[in-house]
Amino acid sequence: MHALSAFEAAARHGSFALAAEELCITPSAFSHRIRLLEDFVGERLFLRDGRSVSLTEFGRRYLDVVRGALSSLADFPLPHRYASAQLKVKVTVPPTFARYLFLPHLHEFMSLHPEISIETYLSVPLYDMSLSETDIEVRFGAGKYPDIVTEKLFREPVFPVASPAYLEQIGKLNVPADLQKAQLLRSALEPWQPWFEMAGLDWQEPSTGLRIDDLGLLLEAVKHGYGVALTRQHFAADMIASGEIVPLFDLQLTTPQHAYYLVYDRHVRERPEVALMLDWMMERFSTQRLSL
Repeated sequence: MHALSAFEAAARHGSFALAAEELCITPSAFSHRIRLLEDFVGERLFLRDGRSVSLTEFGRRYLDVVRGALSSLADFPLPHRYASAQLKVKVTVPPTFARYLFLPHLHEFMSLHPEISIETYLSVPLYDMSLSETDIEVRFGAGKYPDIVTEKLFREPVFPVASPAYLEQIGKLNVPADLQKAQLLRSALEPWQPWFEMAGLDWQEPSTGLRIDDLGLLLEAVKHGYGVALTRQHFAADMIASGEIVPLFDLQLTTPQHAYYLVYDRHVRERPEVALMLDWMMERFSTQRLSL
């Protein structure tokens, strides 16, 4: 249905950009819908000429069928449908952010706005780089996302941690250079090289050993004694408080490579429910608020 609606809108406007704007999705998501539909029917639907598009002969014939079908669906009586659809916001968040920050505080927003339904989806940091069908997305990365609104949520210092049992096994780590006797856990989300430079170590990024590209699982690996890893305060706070893991060296990298960003298409702010969620997330998860 999404692909058919995109096809009809593009045919009506003669432009993918205008049709994407009407449907409140990004141009890349719109093009993806058209490609899916063309793959499904096995025929090209549009001829592309710069920024304008026109229907192929098959596309013209198919448009008549699609418009008839969409009209029939719109006219079909639905006696049990609510008179007004419930307000809804779709939010995509990385797993660790969802587990340690988003869900523990979401009740605040839901108490303030019980009329708004929240749908939460998980993304993979540094890998899923399109907004797709979501309204709002939290991304962990460098913050360079073209053609979409990008607002920094927070950036936290990075520091190494280990479990007491692991330290008992390999011996004390008194200075950063002592890490040469430790197993350094790897993650694309928390590279070691910037921390090495800050600590005065002329070491290369580790290329062997366990790699985990999920910050929550990385902490679990540290807790179970697999080695030393880099982490951030708000994710590690509970484990540090319980004694399951301990910070090392009292050295923190204050300008880490990655931060958390709120990203969205500029058109979604026109929907009041989305604007409320955006404002709440910026307020709740800003660096100043998290430091309280």
